[in-house]
Amino acid sequence: MIRLYPRLRVLREAHKMTQEAVARHLGMKQSQYSRYERGMRDLPTDVLIGLARLFNTTTDYLLGI
Repeated sequence: MIRLYPRLRVLREAHKMTQEAVARHLGMKQSQYSRYERGMRDLPTDVLIGLARLFNTTTDYLLGI
């Protein structure tokens, strides 16, 4: 899952979104989302699915499969 974390930032920036906007969409605080994006916390499956839906991509893409 090493590829996942940098990919989250790239996708967020490509969609011109802030960490705050992504976190709000996922129903969490910005600080929590920031930890996911930096790879400091494991990403739960429900958050992974939420990110795939938000960025209109697949979980496989996010995971680097």
